[in-house]
Amino acid sequence: MDSVEKTTNRSEQKSRKFLKSLIRKQPQELLLVIGTGVSAAVAPGIPALCSWRSCIEAVIEAAEQLEVLHPGDVAEFRRKVTKDRDLLVVAHDLIRKMSPDCLMEVFDDLEQHIRSPVVLQSILSLMDRGAMVLTTNYDNLLEAFGRRQNKPMESLDLKDKTKVLEWARGHMKYGVLHIHGLYTDPCGVVLDPSGYKDVTQDAEVMEVLQNLYRTKSFLFVGCGETLRDQIFQALFLYSVPNKVDLEHYMLVLKENEDHFFKHQADMLLHGIKVVSYGDCFDHFPGYVQDLATQICKQQSPDADRVDSTTLLGNACQDCAKRKLEENGIEVSKKRTQSDTDDAGGS
Repeated sequence: MDSVEKTTNRSEQKSRKFLKSLIRKQPQELLLVIGTGVSAAVAPGIPALCSWRSCIEAVIEAAEQLEVLHPGDVAEFRRKVTKDRDLLVVAHDLIRKMSPDCLMEVFDDLEQHIRSPVVLQSILSLMDRGAMVLTTNYDNLLEAFGRRQNKPMESLDLKDKTKVLEWARGHMKYGVLHIHGLYTDPCGVVLDPSGYKDVTQDAEVMEVLQNLYRTKSFLFVGCGETLRDQIFQALFLYSVPNKVDLEHYMLVLKENEDHFFKHQADMLLHGIKVVSYGDCFDHFPGYVQDLATQICKQQSPDADRVDSTTLLGNACQDCAKRKLEENGIEVSKKRTQSDTDDAGGS
């Protein structure tokens, strides 16, 4: 059985394809947007991490057990979570009615349930090399896993302007921005843009955040409905012009070809290239691991400069500097052209 599984894994790796424009990115050019798919892959035994619907159902269950929600409300929310399409609205209404203790009940001590840390390790390897991370998740699985490896992980939300600006300007290497808040501070959990009026009406914060969408390549990992998320829209989409000219990426499950290619066309309007990691969620961790490995292979510009200086040998410093500048411009032009050529390839 083991040999069969190994053969299957090898065949999956051989057939795995990546957009060249993505794997040629430097890690520091990327901003990873982490959704529930990451948590579901890392701790598959926790139903609350599988999707927004599962999360809401787990919170309702906790509210019922703790007796902090009227039985009539419990029944009403169970009906809504089954029938309503906009689950973010349901979650928002639920959190406004219930006790904050319910989130603690659902998400506390999650790190004990980590079973498959491959995706977290891949994300950390990109953070080590300068990639930024934000998440729509309440959990802090990434931070907990990073601390186990002695990384100075820090969780932040949008209510701390000083930290948000520090993170957005690239001065918080191991910071993870939770745009909906974090379960450890239930009173700070926000699902509706009205809860962040201080942020959305702050010109300095909004300019810095929207500049990230203009200048970084966002890589959506384990995200399903993120672009329908009102907070994400308010922060990054509403005021950014010419989105079709941007270069972002989204990893998705390809269950249905017609739906996949329609989604692909729709997302291009937001400057997002949709990439399939496979037709089964089991392929997701391996794809993310291989993708991170490919990106981490890229030499940083600093490494290129060191190598070039060495090759120039004993040339005078002014001459060496001039040659480096010339080579740097030449390489940049070639890389840009290559990315243009490969943007639609795989």
